[in-house]
Amino acid sequence: QVQLVESGGGLVQAGGSLRLSCAASGRTGSSYAMGWFRQAPGKEREFVAAINWSGGTIVYTNSVKGRFTISRDNAKNTVYLQMNSLKPEDTAVYYCTAGPGLGTYDRWGQGTQVTVSS
Repeated sequence: QVQLVESGGGLVQAGGSLRLSCAASGRTGSSYAMGWFRQAPGKEREFVAAINWSGGTIVYTNSVKGRFTISRDNAKNTVYLQMNSLKPEDTAVYYCTAGPGLGTYDRWGQGTQVTVSS
């Protein structure tokens, strides 16, 4: 079973940057896709970005394209989300996820808060 632990959230001014990390531990022997979702207060959880095992396929939601970059280091079992040009509407709890393929996620982290002030 894979456990996911996020880090890197915090408070930043609009236009600033943050980098989120998510470390996977446990039975990480098989290949798996990883991604990020977010949930703002009063809203449903929404997809942000995902990357497959090899890193050859990456998907972003339209609202973060050109500002966020997802990457992974399989040697460290870690996925990253570099967030630049942050906007107040990016404020949310960000959740790391993993699963057997893109779009099929069965493990979730506890979440890390990202707050962007205007």
